[in-house]
Amino acid sequence: MADMPSILMIVHQESSDPGRIGEQLRARGYHLDIRRPCLGQELPADMGGHAGCIVFGGPMSANDDHLDFIRKEIDFIPRVIASGKPYLGVCLGAQLMARAGGARVAPHADGWHEIGYYAVKPTPRGRDLFPDPLHIFQWHGEGFDLPRGAVRLASTGWFPNQAMRIGTNAYGLQFHPEVTGAIQQRWTKFAGHRLVLPGAQARDLQRAHFAKYDAGIAAWLSGFLDRWLAAPASATHQNRGEEAIGAVAAG
Repeated sequence: MADMPSILMIVHQESSDPGRIGEQLRARGYHLDIRRPCLGQELPADMGGHAGCIVFGGPMSANDDHLDFIRKEIDFIPRVIASGKPYLGVCLGAQLMARAGGARVAPHADGWHEIGYYAVKPTPRGRDLFPDPLHIFQWHGEGFDLPRGAVRLASTGWFPNQAMRIGTNAYGLQFHPEVTGAIQQRWTKFAGHRLVLPGAQARDLQRAHFAKYDAGIAAWLSGFLDRWLAAPASATHQNRGEEAIGAVAAG
């Protein structure tokens, strides 16, 4: 394990796991350093011991500034981006990335939620990363505005910012490519009360969509992770990361 490159994984519940993303990274020979700041586990001082960082979702809001670990993660994300190493924010992780750049995170103005499978459409800047469309799993009622300097990569009708990039190494995804069949069943069982929210899909429809779309999601994620991991931690990328996070912080 000491010889394996390590990816820092930040999750937000005791029962959380990195799902399909973790499976695919392990298959590529990476060690997963899974940490739970919400349970008091410390974040590293810098990214020197890690090849990249992924911040996953959770039931809390990116606006929960009364939670010490939320403030710590918002402060930590700019250091990851400035390091030039790959950063990926998933759902809450993308929203925290937006807040780190000074952007707003808020519920949909009409109370709509995306819970289930929705067609995510790439923007012109995102066509090399996403098929048109990508049907993929979502579980959220809040969305993020774009920080200054961020590039919108994908959208839906309800939440126009579904994917963004800051600089060359940092990505935020509003949706959940890590979700496996087991994770989907767990969420729809233990948070089934959310399935009646405006816009949410019924459990049976979600199961049908899983059967229809999951193989394509897995194939897309494999290619995306290859692109994400290819961002080298070179001096050039580090400088671009510093410039990018400096721009969003200034905004």
